[in-house]
Amino acid sequence: MSFSQRLAPEFYARLHRDIRARMEARGIGLLLLDAADDVLYTTGFSFRPNERPVALALTRTDAILLIPELEREHAERQTMAAETLVYFEFPGVERAFSLLARSIGDIRGDIAHSYGLSVGRAAEIAGLFPNNRVLPTDIVTKLRQVKFPEEIVLHREAARISDAMVRSGVDLVTEAFRAGKPLPSEITLEAHVVRHALDIMDNEHEDIMNVPTLAGGLIYGGPNSAYPHGLISSRRIRPGESFILSLGCRVGGRSAESERTFVLGEPSKEHERYYAIAQEAQRIGTAGLIAGRTCASADITALTYIREQGMTPYLKHRVGHGMGVAFHEPPWVEAGDQTILEQGMICSSEPALYVPEVGGFRLADTVLVTESGPEPMTTYPRRFDEVVLS
Repeated sequence: MSFSQRLAPEFYARLHRDIRARMEARGIGLLLLDAADDVLYTTGFSFRPNERPVALALTRTDAILLIPELEREHAERQTMAAETLVYFEFPGVERAFSLLARSIGDIRGDIAHSYGLSVGRAAEIAGLFPNNRVLPTDIVTKLRQVKFPEEIVLHREAARISDAMVRSGVDLVTEAFRAGKPLPSEITLEAHVVRHALDIMDNEHEDIMNVPTLAGGLIYGGPNSAYPHGLISSRRIRPGESFILSLGCRVGGRSAESERTFVLGEPSKEHERYYAIAQEAQRIGTAGLIAGRTCASADITALTYIREQGMTPYLKHRVGHGMGVAFHEPPWVEAGDQTILEQGMICSSEPALYVPEVGGFRLADTVLVTESGPEPMTTYPRRFDEVVLS
């Protein structure tokens, strides 16, 4: 076991310097982050979000992590880039943010928060700091989009494991099929691939950052796969049908996903036709993830191809989305997002077709934007003859 999921203290020190430089440029004296993914990104603290506030307060000189008493021992077991400030309970005799405001004292400049902060919490903070403007900022959202080299190492490992999850799912199906045994259900398949990912981490990593959705995915067989975000069921995979394995994991809190469509047994002409269009659309979408171009251009080019093939009725979503601490985060590879792609961004490429009563046809890769072009980090085979299982 040699792979470490933990980022070094130097990473967080550099990140805090970058955030503070942007705060200074905008006249911000206090930045508050209460989203679990923002807290993990800026401190390395992983926890299960609930009604009890957990928030990072970053000033020009200090990094203070506000946590409830029941998280104290949990926090002490993690190496975090912040000092802790503990309150007892929620809602509390003294509310958590009142304790934070009293501990911080007067602030020179504006108080900023992420756009995801609730309206009620923003109003509470404004009441606690009546002499300061309270406003949203995208500082951390923007920083999260371009990955540091240390983060890319984590994403690569997550991509490797995601491919291995797909492979383990294929093995489970084909072994049962060839042996004439009952084929697995969608639920059974999900449990199997998640267990496989966790076994890899347990056996090959010296530590595991246990985050919500450490490993998981979407598994649909036959007509069920025509619903992009349907819930898995007890329906078994069946010969003569297509099925989708859309699987991913988070290593060190950094995400990746690998997805392929398979046909079990003899494919039909429909399977081959729809798959060919989805595969070419995905190739076009991936090719568009080039530094200097926009997210919109990658989406428009790939979806235009799908529409030109007469597949508009089967088109349900964009080409993709950014990936980082979360599986879905900005930038969005969609016609309405004019974000210019930069080296170090990581996006999914997953245009697809969803044909009622036939199935879904989707390939997805985790793609790193580089100066020399897009680099797929997931590499599971994709040719039609490679996804026909017999």
